[in-house]
Amino acid sequence: MPTIALADDHSLLRNGLAILVQSLGYEIAFEVNDGKELIEKANKGLLPDLILMDINMPEMDGFQATKWFRQNHPKVKVLALSMYDNETNIIRMLKAGAGGYILKDSEPTELKAAIDAVLTKGFYYSDLVSGKLLHAINNMDEEGDLKNGAQLNNRELDFLKHTCSELTYKEIAEKMFVSPRTVDGYRDALFEKLGLKTRVGLVMYAIKNGIVSIH
Repeated sequence: MPTIALADDHSLLRNGLAILVQSLGYEIAFEVNDGKELIEKANKGLLPDLILMDINMPEMDGFQATKWFRQNHPKVKVLALSMYDNETNIIRMLKAGAGGYILKDSEPTELKAAIDAVLTKGFYYSDLVSGKLLHAINNMDEEGDLKNGAQLNNRELDFLKHTCSELTYKEIAEKMFVSPRTVDGYRDALFEKLGLKTRVGLVMYAIKNGIVSIH
């Protein structure tokens, strides 16, 4: 029976989640309030098969904790479970090493599907996050160069690197000392050149082509 650890600082939600996870056929390894407690457990040899990881936690958040496990215990899978569905959080968690990202108000059947997929395949396909993106991040050494014919200029490359951060488009404009409208132009140009439609797609391209590192 796969073992699941829960990392969430909302005890009532976490307790309810524990009951749900057990009812789906998994064993709860332990529950913690934040990433710091999670790492303390790991350092004592308590390593679950998978961690259901909240993002916003005190002491150490989900981004930092996920990155730590990727670097120190890569066999421990991480599934982000969050209230927020914005692209920035999704991108940051995937870059940190999470194998999937679902919302806390998901149906139990989706939660089970996500857990099973991350345990068996290493990633979970959902409407929030494309399986192609997750596969690209987790299998960067495999074949599959993207859009070899695409020629990006220096400003477009700078914009692409900033896109892979947690910055908003407005903040990217400030960093690049240009207007938000100019940044919109860079984005639209890249969408056109690379045949993409979303910020997540841009991040996938940047990661697979070595423009940014996920480490």
